[in-house]
Amino acid sequence: MSETSLRITEIFHSLQGETSTTGLPTVFVRLTGCPLRCGYCDTAYAFEGGSKIALSEILQIVEGYGAQYVTVTGGEPLAQPQCIELLAALCDLGYRVSLETSGAMPVNDVDSRVVKILDLKTPGSGEVSRNLYENIPLLLPQDEVKFVICNRQDYDWCCLKIDELRLSEYVSEILFSPSQGELSPKQLAEWILEDKLRVRMQLQTHKYVWGDQPGH
Repeated sequence: MSETSLRITEIFHSLQGETSTTGLPTVFVRLTGCPLRCGYCDTAYAFEGGSKIALSEILQIVEGYGAQYVTVTGGEPLAQPQCIELLAALCDLGYRVSLETSGAMPVNDVDSRVVKILDLKTPGSGEVSRNLYENIPLLLPQDEVKFVICNRQDYDWCCLKIDELRLSEYVSEILFSPSQGELSPKQLAEWILEDKLRVRMQLQTHKYVWGDQPGH
């Protein structure tokens, strides 16, 4: 029986640029492939290509960086069914594991030890119809829901969804990110403060350090 393998775009060591663990040294395992085409996507290079790598080799590469945190990302990592096995294997080795997922793929088989960062797609993304709302009740208190906001319409939509989906009852963190080049961080911050929202605004810290270079 052949060993499990996954198609990988890159594995790299960087600082976490988003979520509640921003700034922490993290190994990123970026899987290849994504069924979505969000207008603001900054990782289109992961849509295709990559290299097939055996699970044991992926774990060995991750170990070599000596980090405590591992983020499995994409593309859309859950588009590869073998991602479920990878996540469990990383947890078994004692890493603190997070999964960045678009919210368009079922998360019911994801190991409960994994912190799910579920990105609900806003109207401005062009992929709002792909949101799989059945995922919301499957989220755990450790998980986080992220919105990338392009404009005021997106912001208002997010506010409605927070209430409609009762997100604060499921997760510990609701993340608002301004779409780079479309919405100024200052404007988003002002809206959040005006409305007294209980959310965490975040910027992509890694881009302020390294720009848009792949591998960071």
